[in-house]
Amino acid sequence: MKHRVGYNRLGRMPAHRKALHRNMVTSLFLEERITTTKAKARAIRRTAEKMVTRGKEDSVHNRRIVGKLIKNEKALAKLFTEIGPRFKNRPGGYTRMLKLGPRFGDAAEMVILEFVERGNVKDEKPRKKRAAKKAEPEAVSENEPAEVAENT
Repeated sequence: MKHRVGYNRLGRMPAHRKALHRNMVTSLFLEERITTTKAKARAIRRTAEKMVTRGKEDSVHNRRIVGKLIKNEKALAKLFTEIGPRFKNRPGGYTRMLKLGPRFGDAAEMVILEFVERGNVKDEKPRKKRAAKKAEPEAVSENEPAEVAENT
């Protein structure tokens, strides 16, 4: 029976579960989007939402409370300088889970856990444009005889 159990144990020993939890929350703050199983995402979401609420107000007390779980200084700084102020006018619901379907190996439900309002996100489309720009100078170099004729 699951009476008075307030969290999912995720089938791990306490130290392993806490380390997993800490690493995933840190990754969420740094990357603003992580792919994981539905059970882990639901556990991470609960902590992340509470930390974003703390991150709205930058004070020594809030930094120390959040710093107990997040040891990465970059993630901590990003929470209080970028993520917290972004959700200043939002009363809650900072994250969303997008279903991806079952994982191939064990059919675990996979989801993407991300912030509702994402900022400064690099999409894959600009990378494709850069590759296209690199291809253009090669095409110009093939037409060198025409350029030589213009210079003479």
